[in-house]
Amino acid sequence: MAKLKTAYFCQNCGAQYPQWMGQCKSCGEWNTLVEEVVEKTSSHKTPPFSKSKQHVINIVEVETNEEPRIKTPSEELNRVLGGGIVLGSVTLIGGEPGIGKSTLLLQLALKMKKKVFYVSGEESASQIKMRADRLTDIQNPNCFLFTETSLEKILHEAKKLEPDFVIIDSIQTLQSQLIESSPGTVSQIRECSNEIIKYAKENNVPVFLVGHITKDGQIAGPKVLEHMVDVVLNFDGDRNHLFRLLRANKNRFGSTSEIGIYEMISQGLKEIKNPSEILITKKSEELSGNSVAVTLEGNRPMLLEIQALVSTAVYGTPQRSSTGFDAKRLNMLLAVLEKRAGFQLGAKDVFLNITGGIKTDDPALDLAVVASILSSNEDIAISEHYCFAGEIGLSGEIRPIAQAEQRITEAEKLGYEKIFVSNLNKLPKKKFGIKIEEVSKIEDFHERLF
Repeated sequence: MAKLKTAYFCQNCGAQYPQWMGQCKSCGEWNTLVEEVVEKTSSHKTPPFSKSKQHVINIVEVETNEEPRIKTPSEELNRVLGGGIVLGSVTLIGGEPGIGKSTLLLQLALKMKKKVFYVSGEESASQIKMRADRLTDIQNPNCFLFTETSLEKILHEAKKLEPDFVIIDSIQTLQSQLIESSPGTVSQIRECSNEIIKYAKENNVPVFLVGHITKDGQIAGPKVLEHMVDVVLNFDGDRNHLFRLLRANKNRFGSTSEIGIYEMISQGLKEIKNPSEILITKKSEELSGNSVAVTLEGNRPMLLEIQALVSTAVYGTPQRSSTGFDAKRLNMLLAVLEKRAGFQLGAKDVFLNITGGIKTDDPALDLAVVASILSSNEDIAISEHYCFAGEIGLSGEIRPIAQAEQRITEAEKLGYEKIFVSNLNKLPKKKFGIKIEEVSKIEDFHERLF
């Protein structure tokens, strides 16, 4: 029988210590060390995932086969995963409470033509059924529910059922009998995750895990959890808006640059095929401070509406506020406009907003942000047929952007007449149906815009 010993774990970062300390040396947090009983594994224990004896092999002798993938009913999810779900993979999806993690996976379970094992440690079977009836009329007859938090019982039922796909909501609610600590603690999460990954690899069954996040936006539990799984997805968005973004922070089987966009409606999550048409509002009259930016999320071009409001500061210190855009970068752009281009903005309040609750850090938004600020400052409306894509440097120059052709093609497809880009871009020789206005300096840009 394995001996049991106690150790102290940081509930914030997962660091382990032999004795209690007031401050965690790893993350610097205070009073986060908790004593937990852990299992001391035997030295002769068989390594995980090893069914047969392994031997040393030269890399040139290794035979490679393309990993088979399961296509899901959600094209947005397929895009983020790199083409579908890989057999035997373990995917961890995290996000704010109420953002739609469980809804996304339940829709997936109901629409997939596979035998699905849906485990919930947070809801009863009747609650899940009520939500399933609200989401869709078409339900998978091979979707089996199991409301349990015991890891041993879950794995026993999974091996008996032999599903094609497993969903566990959530990893923080599971508890192993081998660990004498509460669910959600570092040692419980680590032990449960290790056993689930072992099950997935040995049986070649893909598993989706739902993970809670902390107030800092990090997935709760040890950081090693994100290293252990194959894919880490982040489901985010503003709960006050309808749109949700699905991003891959880690993907062993594909790119991490793709995103999926959903809209939260009463029937659940709806895929957005063309986000540009949804995010750009059709206005009956042109207003100052509004511009359209051509951004790129991964390999997906998207048009966003940028709104700015510049007004004289009533109080002594001017306010700088931004929603969906980095506040530090906004301050940098205002400093460039003040120092390099001579615009007097130091004594004015500046408010910036990206509509739709979308957050992005694409530097190509700089030109549209500057255009909105100048438009609001001078109270001159920008034509609704103009769009912008360019990065602003500290010396006031407009720098080239990546994948300019894709951006121009997207703007042309949506009917825009003119796009402002840097003249340093190596633009393709093919002719576009949209006029390309090349600018190099903010002063030059201001003259051509107004």
